[in-house]
Amino acid sequence: MVQIGYTMMTEQAGPRDLVEHVVGAEEAGFDFSVISDHYFPWLRAQGHSSYAWSVLGAAAQATSRIPLMTYVTCPILRYHPAVVAQKAATVQLLSEGRFRLGLGAGENLNEHVVGGGWPPVDVRHEMLEEAVRIIRALFEGGHVTHHGQHYDVESARLWDLPEQAPPIGIAVSGDQSCELAGRLADLVIATEPKAGLLEAFDRHGGSGKPRVGQLPVSYDPDRDTAVKRAHSQFRWFGLGWKVNAELPHPDSFEAATQFVTEDDVASSIPCGDDPEAFVEAVRPYAEAGFGEIALVQIGGDAQREFLDWSAKTLLPALREAFG
Repeated sequence: MVQIGYTMMTEQAGPRDLVEHVVGAEEAGFDFSVISDHYFPWLRAQGHSSYAWSVLGAAAQATSRIPLMTYVTCPILRYHPAVVAQKAATVQLLSEGRFRLGLGAGENLNEHVVGGGWPPVDVRHEMLEEAVRIIRALFEGGHVTHHGQHYDVESARLWDLPEQAPPIGIAVSGDQSCELAGRLADLVIATEPKAGLLEAFDRHGGSGKPRVGQLPVSYDPDRDTAVKRAHSQFRWFGLGWKVNAELPHPDSFEAATQFVTEDDVASSIPCGDDPEAFVEAVRPYAEAGFGEIALVQIGGDAQREFLDWSAKTLLPALREAFG
């Protein structure tokens, strides 16, 4: 059985709208929810980037059933891992155990704001591993002192700890991150339906652990409108993470995607209101072995219509197709 999730995309809607949207996702019957954690939007057309952790606190109080998850938080530069541990423990308490902490090695787009440069990928993975170990140590309770290669922690302690620590997910895009996730994560996160990523995760200790994917979609009764919206706000998606992790500013993404056409976007993102097209877009994730797939409806002003359509049409179609 495949669970279908909903994405609070902080880059395309303001904080109050994001909370309203996840309430609507719970009412529509989505199985779980995730939230992006950005300082900048990918493209200026998206127009937003509120603080994900404040939104999570509000969402935890405004909902009662739907699980919450960061997709993903980077604990290596903009946030110190000791602070990430405190935030995650707090959201787990507010949500009464519905929170999972998704982590990743980040993007220059968001992390450059604190200065200090953008490390090469090998160093970022070293930092992520050390950060995860610090977070887990704090989840265990007691005082933590750590003097490592990248971080110092001086007699830190989480005074408000949930009975069950939030499960930790790690985002993967290649062999190195899969090895890291297999050793350290409780679940794996990916944005591409590549069975090879999950196979690598399994080889390094991830066998039997949950795997969560993500898929952008663009619902609209008028397919041309859906395609134009997807091109305006999501044409960056096809660049791949080796590029997406390195570019420092929305203007960089504008330049990198200037020759991406509407047809290019429509060939990779389901657009319109034909539920079968959305089912077929989900299928590669299900066949690759993802048990959870979070949909991203493109366009902050298109969420309510998408949620209504999902409740009546899309979710029944997906459940019929994938159990």
